[in-house]
Amino acid sequence: MSPVQAIKSVFRQYAKFSGRARRSEFWWFTLFYAILSILAAVIDATVFGTGEATTTATSAAFQVNTGPAGWVLLIATFLPSLAVSVRRLHDINRRGWWVLLSLIPLVGAIILIVWACFDSKPTNEHGPNPKDQQAVTA
Repeated sequence: MSPVQAIKSVFRQYAKFSGRARRSEFWWFTLFYAILSILAAVIDATVFGTGEATTTATSAAFQVNTGPAGWVLLIATFLPSLAVSVRRLHDINRRGWWVLLSLIPLVGAIILIVWACFDSKPTNEHGPNPKDQQAVTA
């Protein structure tokens, strides 16, 4: 699946929590979201001045507070991000509720990232293997 196809697929299935999502669909959308997040942070920092640099004798830090661009991005992509994550879990034969692991700081995110790297499982209760379907339609 190409990057453009993956992003279109996620937005076409905006709030669809059933079915399955291939690794490529999930990871291309994740990269797309990361790039947009960086862009929104830059816009917020330059246009709205929401980032502030602080320096002390022992450390230097850059704190970014979410501004209008970040909030617009979050509102526009929250449901698609959640839905593609749930469909990705379905693809490896896990329940979508496992996405709640992300609420556990650091450990939950690491587990979900590792699971997102797993290959698709054969046909399961969430539907046929999307890899097999793409091979038939290609």
